[in-house]
Amino acid sequence: MIEIHGSLEQCVSFGDCDPTGIVFYPHFYAWFDRTFHALLARFGGHSTLCGQLGAKGVGLIEASARFHRPLQDGDRIRIDLVVKEWGEKTVSLGYEVWKGDVLCATGAEVRGLFKETDTGMIAASIAPLKRALEADG
Repeated sequence: MIEIHGSLEQCVSFGDCDPTGIVFYPHFYAWFDRTFHALLARFGGHSTLCGQLGAKGVGLIEASARFHRPLQDGDRIRIDLVVKEWGEKTVSLGYEVWKGDVLCATGAEVRGLFKETDTGMIAASIAPLKRALEADG
């Protein structure tokens, strides 16, 4: 199996923080999502991939996060993503948020490949997405 991973670097801004001066937790989820979409950009982007796969989207089914160290305005961070597991209809992703060599947060997502059918939107086989991402390894 080919390892698929991505990374995104950014600087925490004042607007990312709550009144106590630390990052407001929903921003971590936005950073996870941005990192996932940066990975897809290497393959033409979300819209292009979905068009090629006949899908409406690579949607979120489940998300979680653990916060190990606070982050503040001005902190430079790196968000790492790795594909943990391919299921029949889902892909499990793992995230790590680093400030230098300090692990500040970890996260996980489960995503599905959603397609429109006569009976509505379904999570279809994830295999076409796996093949597309592994094609460029």
